[in-house]
Amino acid sequence: MMTNAGRWVLWLGLLTWPLQPVDDAVRDWMRANQSPGTRRFMEVVSSKSRVVLIAGGVLGLVTGQAARYCFVETAVALIPVNLAVEGLKWTVNRTRPDGDRNRKNSSFPSSHAANAFAVALVVGRRYNRAVIPMLLAAGLVAFSRMYLDRHWLTDVLGSLLLAWGGAWLAGRVMSAWQSRRTLPAKT
Repeated sequence: MMTNAGRWVLWLGLLTWPLQPVDDAVRDWMRANQSPGTRRFMEVVSSKSRVVLIAGGVLGLVTGQAARYCFVETAVALIPVNLAVEGLKWTVNRTRPDGDRNRKNSSFPSSHAANAFAVALVVGRRYNRAVIPMLLAAGLVAFSRMYLDRHWLTDVLGSLLLAWGGAWLAGRVMSAWQSRRTLPAKT
């Protein structure tokens, strides 16, 4: 009898297998259209994406109640997203486009893209004017991972779905928490 995890792996394989030619075509196009300057820029985008997340979190903690609430909601989104990412990396064990086969750091899904999209979706929901710049920044992080030959297109698309689920869940959790929260009486 197949376990639930086994079913998920089977479904994931069935859904992504026909898309490998698309992944290959995107990878081939990116490799054919690279330039040294663009590559250096993409390396900076990819390596500094976590620094931006941390700096945004620190800024959120010191800039007021709404920003602190957004910071907490972002953390609530990132916890299940990262648990899912790490579990899927271990379970799926997809070889990276550059040939790296490290099971703990396999290709599917992209943690960089999942984190960037989760943050963008939560912040964009809280601050409407930020939604487009945040999604563009997250898209740039995801693109950089493909450009640097670390992820396939389907890796970052799967990460976007995980991020959407985490952001949705965080919104539900925070709404439930806020509706139960009692404010102290004014004195």
